[in-house]
Order: sequence, then structure tokens, then C-alpha cells
Amino acid sequence: MKESYHSVAFNSQPGKGELAVLFSGHSQTKPRHRVGPQVLDYHLVHYVVSGRGTFRCMGIDYDLERGDSFFIFPGELVSYESDEADPWCYRWIGFKGPRADEYLSGLGISQHHPVASTKQHRRMTALYHQIERTLHKRPPHADMQSQGYMRLVLAEYAEDLIVEAIPKKEAPGIQQQVEQAIRWLTLQYHQPISIESMAQTLGYHRTHLSKMFKQHTGMAPMNFLLKIRMERAKLLLHEALTVEQVASSVGFGDPLYFSKQFKKWYGRSPSEYRQDQTTNPYDCSQ
Repeated sequence: MKESYHSVAFNSQPGKGELAVLFSGHSQTKPRHRVGPQVLDYHLVHYVVSGRGTFRCMGIDYDLERGDSFFIFPGELVSYESDEADPWCYRWIGFKGPRADEYLSGLGISQHHPVASTKQHRRMTALYHQIERTLHKRPPHADMQSQGYMRLVLAEYAEDLIVEAIPKKEAPGIQQQVEQAIRWLTLQYHQPISIESMAQTLGYHRTHLSKMFKQHTGMAPMNFLLKIRMERAKLLLHEALTVEQVASSVGFGDPLYFSKQFKKWYGRSPSEYRQDQTTNPYDCSQ
């Protein structure tokens, strides 16, 4: 069995230009290692170095292997899982920018066509590695250098790109219902939410929705909502916001109750977590 590992480097001062790299990393996953379902607020691309796995986006499964890439768009519900017999090793880049969608669209990549396959495996692997290496070393112009390498990555996709050449499978009806509920929670997490209000909004019976949700995710809807809120709070604590402002931003009217829940979830209070400057909020391997 392959030994699992992961490494992440992040940009401490990402620029505000048309395309900025936030972080980069690589991971050899464990068998059946699963990420999500989740919704991100930045772009994220994974390049499969070896092994196999499945990426799910908009209710469709894509079976991926060496040389394939999958793209995650902000606000899009996704999940991905490594193969049981041959778990994948992949590299990833998180990025943002007002022209990110435009650049990807020019390559034929969108939420409806989120996967691609390239033949220049050695070149692509080297470029992903170089971005992570640059962010690890943190030279004075790391942001500018990483942006340059990111443009080379996109140019490489443009040079030899095969869009939607990946086998895909439609999701069953019940699973689509659950994913609809997950999407609703991830977009409404900052609002007061109850199972009753969610079920009524989505047009499902409360008991049926709760049962199906737990069967497919392993968590009750309200526990899943708490997970979303805590993960979002962890990101916001890296911003110039007070703990009270973070609590309010993730749906907690009482900052003391928020702090208790955060400590129960992560083993540290929000203030203690914020003091740990080495913590990377963008870890795509977990």
C-alpha cells in the first residue's frame, strides 16, 4: 500500500490583480480518501500525477487518472474521492481573480465542463511543483513569480487540451436531492437555519430529508451545517475581523457560544487559533 503524505504552501500576500495564486500543494492520498461535499469561494484545480479517483460536480461523476485535471469553481458543490485499489496522487493550485473565469472559459473549461486531459505530463507536473516551491521559499516577489507560473500552467492546458474526454455518470435522484440540500446549507450558512425551514424551502418532508441526508453524508443536516460554519470561521480568522464579527458572519448571534463551539470542534479557542500564524487555511488534502 502506498504511504500517504501531503504538503501545502500558501501565498502570504496574494495580489489583487486579474489572476492571483493563493496556495499550492501535493498529496498521496489514502484509499477511499474523500473530500467534500463542499463549496469553495475561490478557484481550485487538481492535476492527477498518478493513481485514480472520482470527481463529482453538478451531480455528475468523472473517473480520473494520470494526466487528468479537475477544476472547481466558486460556489459550486463538489466532492472527490480516491480509488480504493489505486489511490491517486495529485497536485493542486488555488487561485482567484476577476478574469479567472474568462481565462478558463477560453480553454473550454466551465462548471459544465470541469475536467480536462493533457499529454505533457512531465511539463505539467514540473510547473505545479514550481509554484509550490516558490511559495515555500517565499522570495520577495513570490506573488509575481507564482502568477507567472500560473499563466504558464494555463498556457500548457491551451497547448494540448482535451476537454470532457473523461467518462461521466449521472447521479441517482435521491443523491441529487441530498446535494441540493447541501448546496442550500452552504449558501445559507450565515442565516438562521432549521431543518424545518430547509425542508419547506426545498419541498421535502423533514423526516425524509433528514434520513436521506444522513444516509448519504454520514451526518445529520445540522451537524453538517456546523461543519460548514466552523470551516468558514477558520478562514475568516485569517482576516482582519474581530471574533464577534467572525461569529456573526457564520450565523452565530452569540460570540461566546461561537467560541465554545469552535473550541469543541478544533480544540482551540478562536483567539488561540488566530495566534498560530503557521496554520494554513487552504489545505485541500483534508
